[in-house]
Amino acid sequence: MNVQSILSVKGNAVATIASTATLSDAVSSLRDHGVGALVVCDDGKTIAGILSERDVVRSIATHGDDTLHLMVESAMSSNVITCQPADTIDVLMKAMTDRRIRHLPVLEADGSMAGVISIGDVVKYRLGELESENNQLHDYIEGRV
Repeated sequence: MNVQSILSVKGNAVATIASTATLSDAVSSLRDHGVGALVVCDDGKTIAGILSERDVVRSIATHGDDTLHLMVESAMSSNVITCQPADTIDVLMKAMTDRRIRHLPVLEADGSMAGVISIGDVVKYRLGELESENNQLHDYIEGRV
C-alpha cells in the first residue's frame, strides 16, 4: 500500500501558514485546524518549511514569553522531508522513525502539494490493514472462505 491510499481516505487538505505570520497566529491555526504541524508556504505552492508543535515548544524554551510575537520563520524547520503519493507505507514508517518526525508533506511529481501524512494517519492505516488480515485469517480458519 502507498501514500495515495491514505490520502484517498483522509483527503488532501493542507493547513498552511506564511513565514511572516506570528507564532501566536500559528498556535491559533494549529488549534483551529486540529493538527500538529503547519506547512509554511508563502506563495501557495512552494514549501518554505514546516512548523510543528515541537518547534513552538523549542522556541518557548529559547525565547520565553516573547515567543508568541516572533515570526514563524524563526521557529520553523526549513529542511523539510517530503514523500510522494507512490511511496509505500513501509518507506514512510522508516523515514518517520529514522528522522524522528511526525509529519510528511506529500508532493506530486511537479512539486505541488498533494496533502500531508502524519504518524497518526500511518498508524490508523496500518491498524486497519492488520484488522483486515486478522478477519481474513479467522474466516479461513472457520472455513468461511
